[in-house]
Amino acid sequence: MRFKGRTWSLLMLLLAFTIVAAGCGGNSGGGEGASEGGGETKPVTKDNKDVVIAINANFITLDPHNAGDTHSISGARTMYEGLMGFNEKMELVPMLAEDHTVSEDGLTYTFNLRKNVKFHDGTDFNAEAVKVNLERIMNEENNLRMRKSFSKVADVQTPDEHTVVITLSEPYNAFLNKTAMALIISPKALEDGIDITKNPVGTGAYKFKEWVQGDRLVVLKNEDYWQEGLPKVDSITFKPVPENGSRIAMLKTGEADFIYPMPTEQVSEVEGDQNIVVDKIDSTIVRYITLNTMKKPYDDLKVRQAINYAIDKEAYIKVVKSGLGSKLTSSMSSMTQYYSEQSGYDYDPEKAKALLAEAGYPEGFEAEIWGENDSETMKGMQFIQQQLALVGIKVEVKSMEGATLSDQINSATPEDAKIQMWYVSWSPSSGDADGATKGLFSSEFFPPAGSNTAYYKNDNVDKWIMDANKSVDPEAAKSIYADIQKQIWEDAPWAFLGVDQVITGKRAYLEGVKAFPDGSINVLNAEIK
Repeated sequence: MRFKGRTWSLLMLLLAFTIVAAGCGGNSGGGEGASEGGGETKPVTKDNKDVVIAINANFITLDPHNAGDTHSISGARTMYEGLMGFNEKMELVPMLAEDHTVSEDGLTYTFNLRKNVKFHDGTDFNAEAVKVNLERIMNEENNLRMRKSFSKVADVQTPDEHTVVITLSEPYNAFLNKTAMALIISPKALEDGIDITKNPVGTGAYKFKEWVQGDRLVVLKNEDYWQEGLPKVDSITFKPVPENGSRIAMLKTGEADFIYPMPTEQVSEVEGDQNIVVDKIDSTIVRYITLNTMKKPYDDLKVRQAINYAIDKEAYIKVVKSGLGSKLTSSMSSMTQYYSEQSGYDYDPEKAKALLAEAGYPEGFEAEIWGENDSETMKGMQFIQQQLALVGIKVEVKSMEGATLSDQINSATPEDAKIQMWYVSWSPSSGDADGATKGLFSSEFFPPAGSNTAYYKNDNVDKWIMDANKSVDPEAAKSIYADIQKQIWEDAPWAFLGVDQVITGKRAYLEGVKAFPDGSINVLNAEIK
């Protein structure tokens, strides 16, 4: 790393965040088998089959067709399944459909459904259930987040109880990935008017017990699950614990069996503990700041570029992520389909100041940044605040609980949106380049329709996204996505920061619970040894 004239400021940042991290550490204590120094000296076991998972934020919704945040998707996937699913490499695998075929023109998808599968309410899973769900998703009156992903569906036929034929109006090369995201709800629950946002009814390995917003989501073993031998535990309890120190303390004492994310600054502290296992994998999770391109001064390209030059990405990884991550070099992670590396926006505060002056802000300006109220997000926003202050941008940090933040963003029209900058992360849970692009950068996906919270609009990008979706040739799609990423990089609707490593902590007796590269948590194979 090249420090040159910034050595002193970086050292001060490191010192400041070391103090913050120490203050957030909490009283972690020691559980059974803990030594005086905090490390554990003998193996600890668990005498029940109830798994507790501590996560860093609340669930937003349990409606699988309206979930946009990774935690809500994780929660929904415990109880629901799609025609397709994903393995731990984010590769498509069959789930409720045993197999499928796609016509040569890319327009007709035929799914052969699994037999003898029942929803949690005893209703049979069949072709009609799939059709009912697709119709719910596509109904404009329902205004569900998933609707745009199925806008190319022209017809759904059910020639028999175990066959579904979906015809598209035009090719859509990410369609199979979208079917994996379209989790299937009991048609009886929908017909009876049950509020499935609070009372999920699916075919999954676990049945819904309760959701106490801000405290816990509890799911119980589905004794009639169609996959033989699963699940292997009696219950899963998700507990939102925003504060890093509290989450790591729960892991150390055994109050939590699994935590995500594992606080990066605590990894080295627990790596010698034989009762705790830390797993790290490369991810598709990108960290960035959306810049509201409809609002002054962020409507000025020079201002957006200045913000990118003003932030030291290497220091960001070192200070905020404890070195566990990498610099973001495109609008998507290198782990994502059709990634194309970009260059530029290296740390250059003098260039940032010059660009601000050219834009008419020689003394900088006042700004605010939004984000969730968990420890790591707060740490990231404080880092951004200090970095931008060095070029004259005075940033007020505004942290909110996840549901409140979501409401603030999704309740306003683009013209009335109060959001200026949002420190956030994104991962394409659908596992494809479309999932890393369309919902974030197409002008059709301004909130609440999608997550284009930069309110970014570029006519070429809009057209290229449509062209890429229609392409049935992977090489042609790759070329188009390269153009898309280049244009987005140049337009800078984001401040491009970093790519996470997915880091989890678990008790050594727990197996089968995994975080996938998109940051979702999979509990299908959970087992207590």
